[in-house]
Formats: sequence, structure tokens, C-alpha cells
Amino acid sequence: MDWSLLTCARKGHITYAPDEPRLKLRLHTETPIGEAWRCLRCGAYIHGDPHGAGPAERAPLVKRGKELRDAFIMRFFAVERIIRGLVVLAAAYGVWRFAAHRGSIQRIFEKEIPLLRPLANQVGWDLDHSKIVESFRKVFDLNAQTLRWLAVGLLVYALIEIIEAVGLWMLQRWGEYFAVVATCFGLPIEIYELTERITAVRIGALLINIGLIVYIVVTKRLFGVRGGKAAHEAHLRSASLLEVEEAAEATA
Repeated sequence: MDWSLLTCARKGHITYAPDEPRLKLRLHTETPIGEAWRCLRCGAYIHGDPHGAGPAERAPLVKRGKELRDAFIMRFFAVERIIRGLVVLAAAYGVWRFAAHRGSIQRIFEKEIPLLRPLANQVGWDLDHSKIVESFRKVFDLNAQTLRWLAVGLLVYALIEIIEAVGLWMLQRWGEYFAVVATCFGLPIEIYELTERITAVRIGALLINIGLIVYIVVTKRLFGVRGGKAAHEAHLRSASLLEVEEAAEATA
């Protein structure tokens, strides 16, 4: 897949007229219907006036090829994080409401259990010793203050996930650092949950988080990996079409 062409088709082309005469010639051409300038993203010649002009060093830094693919992957993780954050936020609201109305909910629960017992007996379900029923009764035994603190904890976790999603979606470096640090703090909890019970969902969540950490640290050169921020920015600059043309001009 040509990510550069796909992005230009969605967002439009970006052209630039550098002041350097010989470099300008490499990005410009005359056609029977007028002048055309090379797009800094996909490299195609686009008819009309350039979108910008000035020294080559002031040309916009445009993501191309692999960098666009990386941006797509980062936003995929951002969507996963925002969905998780919204689910946890809904859970926090549910726990808070449950803490406020625990007594009435418990009375309804205990009232409905005898009505369900004949149906449960017909399907061979021992309702009196069911783990689900026992779990609900353990929750009812928690005091309101504990439930409220649980709701606050869930709210904080949801906000962390939402902030992480915003940073990743905006492709900001602080968001990448935030995502790595926040995900690392959550790994011990996920590993502990697997020691209690192994499920496909828990394994999948753990693998996604480990993959996110490795991918971001390596590709974005965080924490000094592969040269750190300076090397990452130099790589972005070297991938720019204008830089490629400058290198070709210097070689010539």
C-alpha cells in the first residue's frame, strides 16, 4: 500500500517552492497547461502555484511512506485506548451509583433469587452455591466508602487511558512517553491476573500492551534508544522529499 498516495488522496497534496535555484528546478516543471510542482509527500507533479515558498530549510516537514504507516498504527492504538477508557468510565459511574443505592439493589436481588430457583433447578444450576451469586453477595458486603474509593480508582484509570489516547492520536512525543510509562505500570497487574485465571481476553490485552511498548520505544526512539529524539528528527528530515532532492543536488 502506498501510504503517501493514500494520504494525499484524503488530505490533498503539499507543494513548496524553495529559493535555491537549482533545487527549485528539481521540484518544478513546465507543462502545456502551465507550471507544476512536486508534492513533498507523494512526489507527483501538481499543476498550479506552490502552497508555500522560501528557503529549503523552512519547508514543511511532511510525513511520507513508512512514517504515515506508523501514524496509522499509533492511531489504531489510540482508538483501542479510548474505547477502553470509555468502558472503564462507565464502570466507574456504575459503581458510584451502586454505592448510593446498594440497599435497594440488594433487597431486589434477594427477592428475585427465590423466583429464579425453580428455573435454575430445571437446568441443573445450583443457584444457592453459584459463584456468580456468591460474588454478588460479597460485593453487597462492601461498605459504601470502599465502593466510592473503587469508583474513584476506576475514574483515574479511565482518565489515564483517555489522555493516552489523545496523545497517541495527535502523534505527540509526550503522548508516546505517557503511553509507554502508563502501560508499563499496568503490566504487573495484568500478569497477576493471568496467575489467577488464564483467559483469551487477558492474554490478548497483555500481548497488545507489550507490543505497544516495544513498537513505540523502538520506532520513535524513546529513552535514547537508537539515538533518541535527535536521531528520530534527523530520520524524519532525511525522509522528506525536499531532503532527497537536496542530496541528489549535492551529489550532482
